[in-house]
Amino acid sequence: MGFLAPWFLGGLLALGVPVFVHLLRRHVTVPRPVGSLMFFERGTQSSTKHRRLKYLLLFALRAALVLLVVLAFANPFVKRPAANPAGRLLMIVLDNSYSMRAGTRFNDAKREALEMLAKRTGSQRAQVIALGGQVQVLTQLTDDGTQLRSAVESTQPGDGHASYGELARTLRSLREGSRQPADLHLFSDVQKSAMPASFADMVMPADVALTLHQVAKGSPTENWTVGSVDAPAEIADVKDPKQSRARVTVTGFHARAAKKSVSLLVNGHVVATKQVDVPENGSATVEFAPLDVAYGFNRCEARIDGGDSFAADDVSYFAIRRSDPEKVLFLHGIGDTRSEVYYGSALAAAARASFTLQSTSAAAANDLDPSRFAFVVLSDAVSLPSIFEHNLQDYVQKGGNVLIALGTAAGHHARIPLWGSDVKNTHSYSANAPAMVGQVDFTHPALQDAQPGRDNGGWAEAKIFYAAQVDAANTRVLARLNDGTPLLLDRAMGEGHVLLLTTGFDNLTNDLPLHPVFVAFVDRSARYLAGAERLAGSRMVDSFVTLRSGNASTANVEVIDPDAKRALSLEEARTAQTFHLERTGFYSVHFASGRDAVIGVNANRLESDLEPMPQDLQQLWAGSNGGETQEKAAVAGVAKFQRVSLWWWVMLLALLVVLAETALSGSYMATQREDA
Repeated sequence: MGFLAPWFLGGLLALGVPVFVHLLRRHVTVPRPVGSLMFFERGTQSSTKHRRLKYLLLFALRAALVLLVVLAFANPFVKRPAANPAGRLLMIVLDNSYSMRAGTRFNDAKREALEMLAKRTGSQRAQVIALGGQVQVLTQLTDDGTQLRSAVESTQPGDGHASYGELARTLRSLREGSRQPADLHLFSDVQKSAMPASFADMVMPADVALTLHQVAKGSPTENWTVGSVDAPAEIADVKDPKQSRARVTVTGFHARAAKKSVSLLVNGHVVATKQVDVPENGSATVEFAPLDVAYGFNRCEARIDGGDSFAADDVSYFAIRRSDPEKVLFLHGIGDTRSEVYYGSALAAAARASFTLQSTSAAAANDLDPSRFAFVVLSDAVSLPSIFEHNLQDYVQKGGNVLIALGTAAGHHARIPLWGSDVKNTHSYSANAPAMVGQVDFTHPALQDAQPGRDNGGWAEAKIFYAAQVDAANTRVLARLNDGTPLLLDRAMGEGHVLLLTTGFDNLTNDLPLHPVFVAFVDRSARYLAGAERLAGSRMVDSFVTLRSGNASTANVEVIDPDAKRALSLEEARTAQTFHLERTGFYSVHFASGRDAVIGVNANRLESDLEPMPQDLQQLWAGSNGGETQEKAAVAGVAKFQRVSLWWWVMLLALLVVLAETALSGSYMATQREDA
């Protein structure tokens, strides 16, 4: 037995109070009238009788009450052996992220997890969870040992990036409403790069005791990887030095300086090999140019020759589509002669331009077939021939894309072709007080910029003199003027999209064509409208591909995974909106719009840094919720105790004493007595 607050035992000095009340209180004699004292014999009265304890039972109750109150404040407890492990849940978390492919890490983790399950008592319930790109609950809580072992044995290493923060969030969700404590055993390489930005995000729930089983011991393993590949997704001219090149970056993690051989493979064949000197713990870049690729989709790989302890990340996959320059239909309104010059020049100046512009007036578009073009541009063309407009609507519904720029003609015609709503109003700004671009959504592919800078990616320098006000309902507003007027909007229509610029392409409605940002906008929006970015190139594991835009589309989609197998069921092929890229390698996609794509998928290169979490952080993580590291648990031994507080029992006994003392003292006070 012990006391959680032993300093309160000093209150035992209060036991003197009942003693004072019963023994040391002053004796009072009641005077009585007597006629004469002559017949009384002189003598000495002893006070011993008055110094004896009176009402012993009442005294004992009062002393016990004081004692119990003092003990309650001292909070006594007793140690009892910890509950039987069968009373705690067992949670097995097996790390199957990409880094576990290095060496024998995953096999070691699986073996240790099976050994832990073998030590489980038959009645103890357990659960198996896989920690990869996503946290997967492989079994529900069960005491079926066969099911638990089967879940561990069937788990295979994945290609995702582990996150301890996501693991903690999943456990908090699983533990909601559960009153039974759990022991969580994590079998992992405890990779440092899996830590979230904030340590608090990875702290386990309070009723979960974490034990770490680190399968990678010692200093970090040196590793070289293909960190990145900068290559075009589309090529029209293989002799163009601006396009026909691939820059491969080789990165070393905890690695000495070394000379590495890098090969470029196209459709499974080595087309070039170069040497590169990689500095210690640094990066080096090698360039392959020109890229001699065939027409159509080409499956390309950048590979480090020779291999190392983590051979899986020595290759990077990317796809290049070679085709003749695609045609872009540019329709302009009557009198709009400048827009074609500015837009055409920007399209030709784009670094990766693969388009040729075919320009004509909107009035002469009656016999044109939009499906023959990569995308269509309407510049100040608010009136279209009815037949062409009908064909254009069908073109967008089936996956075509259109860019509309509203010039000054929008002020005279309320209706906007294809848009589905009219021009509400127009704003004419003076040259001395033009409108400026206030907000830009740089996450959209047509405006994408990872580091836009303080000048809003260059958009802040543009001056807008004229803009139309349109209905922004059911659209994504990509840019706004400083007065809140939408400048650029994106609306999904069927399988296609319509981009609407509420000003023109000429230098009368704005001075945007005079700024470098205009060329970048034309380049990025052209690739977005042509769908080039999603037809080839590379993606990261755990990203998603949009298969169809319209919910009403009934066209089937088809996805072929890196093993050349169909990745979608028949029902999913008819209804799936997106597809999750879970593995490294090449995926072939046939979209609902009818277009095909080949996409190279690579693992997150954070997984290539094999440095484990420092030991002090491991101990802090395991101890943040009462858990222990594997080594600490071994030292602690098998005997574990838990404290059981007796506070409530002491207070209950004190209440009973109060009731007894009240009843007893009441009976004494009611007794009529006489002092001799």
